[in-house]
Amino acid sequence: MINYIWFGIIFIGVIFGLLTGKGEFMSKGIMDSAQGATNFIISLVGIMCFWCGVMKVAEKSGLTSNLAKLVKPVLKILFKESSQNEEAMGAIVMNLTANMLGLSNAATPFGIKAMEELSKSNTKKGHASNDMALFLVMNAACIQLLPSTVISIRAAAGSNNPASIIVPAILSTTIACLVGVICCKILQRYF
Repeated sequence: MINYIWFGIIFIGVIFGLLTGKGEFMSKGIMDSAQGATNFIISLVGIMCFWCGVMKVAEKSGLTSNLAKLVKPVLKILFKESSQNEEAMGAIVMNLTANMLGLSNAATPFGIKAMEELSKSNTKKGHASNDMALFLVMNAACIQLLPSTVISIRAAAGSNNPASIIVPAILSTTIACLVGVICCKILQRYF
């Protein structure tokens, strides 16, 4: 459905541009936008490679596993239904740890694995369990200790201080995560 909507928007825009005699400006705008996007992506690739390297060093040095050890006891309290499922808890811990370090690409396989494991222990097939809903909220509103992707995008866009986002990101994501967990815990009593 969304493809039809996008096609309709583009088609109407092109027809309107041609009918009003703005075809030349439209072509120039398309070319300028494509060139700007290409330049942005090329500059972003280098910065993303740097941050992925930093995160790989953090992983090899044991920083991610140490962070996982700190987080695991708290998660066992939050995920009461699945706290005995070591496969699910391991995947949840690794997903949230990778997200905390801004490695959303690395977190995705762990998130999929966590949902598969949580689904296995779910008694109501076809409905999300309380732990599944909580994990989804925590994954979406995960605390960002090092928002490397945002830092990379800010650097590629020419920011004077791309890392200035770290403290506001930690505060805002912590508040979002806490509010999400509190809402899940309150709502699971009623649903």
